[in-house]
Amino acid sequence: MKFYIKNMVCDRCKMVVKAELEKIEIFPVSVELGEVELLENFKDNQKQDLEKKLQSLGFELLEDKTTITIEKVKCLIVNLVHHQNNELKTNLSSYLSEQLGQDYNTLSNLFSEVQGTTIEHYFIAQKIEKVKELLMYKELTLSEIAIKLNYSDVAHLSNQFKKITGVTPTHFKQLKENNRLQIDGL
Repeated sequence: MKFYIKNMVCDRCKMVVKAELEKIEIFPVSVELGEVELLENFKDNQKQDLEKKLQSLGFELLEDKTTITIEKVKCLIVNLVHHQNNELKTNLSSYLSEQLGQDYNTLSNLFSEVQGTTIEHYFIAQKIEKVKELLMYKELTLSEIAIKLNYSDVAHLSNQFKKITGVTPTHFKQLKENNRLQIDGL
């Protein structure tokens, strides 16, 4: 049995969800971003207990197909940008269609309708947050960051960064407060 959880955006989220499941004696086969697989269905009040606990931690059990699909799109993008070093071998639309087994136009329309933004804008917002993170660490040059996140060149990254944040990457590095956003807040 699989069920879906909203707001899982990192490995720490997976650890927290797994720990909470085990506390109420649910032992998952796998816990991935936004998705948990169990060998068997919930028993008695386990689902209600889990739902309450997850809500107290900022997560939410998903039940309707539309919300689940949107969350899957978000998880795929977050995973791609923040955990797979953006190793996209094809374009984003083909990647999402292939991963979800759905037509991209359908996914795109659904996402825009529910989220109020396009998949492309969501993807760009995630990339910009990753750029902010990498700039804060001061371990990579802007050229290295551009390569790491598959930008065609530094100028493209800089233009996109300024369009989204209002400041250049260089100016951002000089700011004392780097206004990074939480991934699940995008």
